[in-house]
Amino acid sequence: MHPLIARFMARHEPRKDWRVHAKSAAATTAAVTLIGYLSAVTGLPLLLAPLAPTALVIFGQPESPNAQPINIFAGYLIGTVVAVLAMSVVPEPFWLATLCVGVVMLIMLALRVTHPPAAAIPLLTLTGRVDAATLFVVLFLACLLLVVMGTILHRLPPQRRRYPLPLAEEVEKD
Repeated sequence: MHPLIARFMARHEPRKDWRVHAKSAAATTAAVTLIGYLSAVTGLPLLLAPLAPTALVIFGQPESPNAQPINIFAGYLIGTVVAVLAMSVVPEPFWLATLCVGVVMLIMLALRVTHPPAAAIPLLTLTGRVDAATLFVVLFLACLLLVVMGTILHRLPPQRRRYPLPLAEEVEKD
């Protein structure tokens, strides 16, 4: 195989026991299902598309910086604030939402709280007009539920993991 093609085909994720993958997939499915159920019961639009990749990162890659609670909450907060501000000024053009994606990304990178699914929030606000207060509440509750479930489920077998990751100072002491 040509070396350039091989570089594009190389996998960078470590191999894991199939039971760990099954646990991650089951947890992601359960979390998104619970959010959907709460959405149906409360009438709040809780089942937002970016929450599925957030669940995947929390349950499938809990050691990733993108899966840490500060990244999740700050990423969604930044995405929501930027989107709500922009859409309250000029609510219609698609280019404003796409510009907001870049602004959200820039702020997350600068503050070191990157959470890629949160960059989609400006696109959500353009396609499905949601009241600003509702959007803040919905994303906070959904993120809280995902992080709490992640904290609990990562303590269960087959592979127990530390989630959220400890502070850097705690790691250096070990």
